[in-house]
Amino acid sequence: MTLSQVTLDDIRPIGIGAGILGTGGGGNPYLGGLHLAAVIREKGPQPIIDPFALADDALCCVVGSIGAPTVSIEKLPEGTEMQRALRLLEAHIGKRFDAVAIAEIGGANSMQPLIGGLQAGIPTVDSDSMGRAYPEIQMSSFLFDTSATAAPLAMVDAADNAAVLPHASSDKWAETIARNIAVSMGARAGLAGTIMSGAQVKAAGVHYTLSLAHHLGSAVIAAQRHKADVPAVAADALDGAVIFRGKISDVARRTTKGFARGGLSIDSFHNRDRLEIEFQNEFLIAYLNGEVAATTPDLICIVTEEEGEPVTTEVLRYGTRVAVITAPAPPQLKSANALKVVGPAAFGYKVAYTPLPGGVIGHAPQMQVKISRENL
Repeated sequence: MTLSQVTLDDIRPIGIGAGILGTGGGGNPYLGGLHLAAVIREKGPQPIIDPFALADDALCCVVGSIGAPTVSIEKLPEGTEMQRALRLLEAHIGKRFDAVAIAEIGGANSMQPLIGGLQAGIPTVDSDSMGRAYPEIQMSSFLFDTSATAAPLAMVDAADNAAVLPHASSDKWAETIARNIAVSMGARAGLAGTIMSGAQVKAAGVHYTLSLAHHLGSAVIAAQRHKADVPAVAADALDGAVIFRGKISDVARRTTKGFARGGLSIDSFHNRDRLEIEFQNEFLIAYLNGEVAATTPDLICIVTEEEGEPVTTEVLRYGTRVAVITAPAPPQLKSANALKVVGPAAFGYKVAYTPLPGGVIGHAPQMQVKISRENL
């Protein structure tokens, strides 16, 4: 089963699920949920379109926030950035969009296309370009193997500042220019870009990820209610595994060049093992006792050890008891072209990518929640 609309009751499960899928990034899902709730109360539920129901010639783009997650919890939005970015891009190309797609399913950025779509009066497609979150614009399945480009794009901030990038020599240059604009806007801005046809969305998107976030969040809520092993239930919902449990013993985090960068250490509860994770907005690589345990594009997710709530990079704290989940990335991130952009080497890691087996991201989820005896 997949979503046909998003109501007030859907916000909490989407926020939890997208917070986990976001691998540490995408912005704070709690704050994003408060914003979405206010817009739904004003305008009603947001319609959700199955990606394969899009007409081939439908006009779509992605919307989301660009900047550092650490800034998003201190610099609140004005509230209409997504709508203003959409309208600015429409004015630039002289056409109206039929639907908006999700740039990344992670955190609050899973909700920005719902907010922007509601405010602009257009539906949101149940498809994103990552099946997780990534720090840079060019790290998008919509760009790997189609003729779509990141530019033109439009950006606005919480004040009255706006910018249009009509063209860029490459998607990487579009990211570089947009990142510098975002830094000038206080390391947080609304962005609309990556203009696509419905055919391109269907061909390249990671589909049903909004429904998956809802399914995952619902599984976590049910596990909390049954007092089950919540991290294990969340891992099962993603066809993944809990690879570590322990207490955060160190966090090194800085906001630089529009990103939250750094690393953290987690010591096992018996102090026999240590897991170290490095991040650039999102968790990118994990080392267990000095050996690589998982790496991008596969998902590395941190949740609280008892409640299974997502722990994003901006709220990492010394002493927090956590569980670390790894899950297989969607196939769209594992092609040769994709790995050049989102594999370990793209972030400077000289390690081979060994994909985790299996995977459910990109498939329509079964919405029933099962709590096994092993997880009670």
